[in-house]
Amino acid sequence: MQSAAVGPTDALDETLTEAVVDLVLRGMWRGRPESDHRPLVDAGLAMVKGPMVLPTEPARAAASKILRIPAGSPQEQQITAAYEAFLPVNRTLREVCTAWQCRPDGSVNDHTDSVYDAGVRESLEDVHEAIQPVLRRLEGLPAGSGRYLTALEEALDRFDDGAAQWLASPLCDSYHTVWMRLHQELLLVLGISRAQDEALEEELVQRSRG
Repeated sequence: MQSAAVGPTDALDETLTEAVVDLVLRGMWRGRPESDHRPLVDAGLAMVKGPMVLPTEPARAAASKILRIPAGSPQEQQITAAYEAFLPVNRTLREVCTAWQCRPDGSVNDHTDSVYDAGVRESLEDVHEAIQPVLRRLEGLPAGSGRYLTALEEALDRFDDGAAQWLASPLCDSYHTVWMRLHQELLLVLGISRAQDEALEEELVQRSRG
């Protein structure tokens, strides 16, 4: 259910450009395809697989070309510094999400221990406070760092209202889902591979922990 892929990104109109970038940053769309997705499928930039819409390789290549900022530019240096500040906080968020789902002994967290859950929420607050200055340094992001901060705060508010899925569920714009989109955009903007990203995160975390 896929036609020939589009050629250069110059051939994409503004609406298609926004749609392909959004899908690539999300990684997938769960649910029936929306009107924005049909042109992507027709252009070979998305495929429908069961209940999901997924970006194709041409879509990922197009998004990379659209978002990549000039190598060696002052903007790249600014965003690289913010990205390196982001990575240790990224590790901490993963640990928080794991702690919310599992107890230290590996058992499932059934959320009957309010003291334990309160401690996890306090750790999440530390993450939220730590990411705000990073986002302020990311004003050069094409999507705008303010959009991410707003979405993170909305997810946090819903989580605090008792909707636990707004921490880490992939089925909504949860805190973790929004965070992953931010992370993906940083990689595309800077032209960094996942392998490079993981290696640098480990290096920075070890350095920060002395």
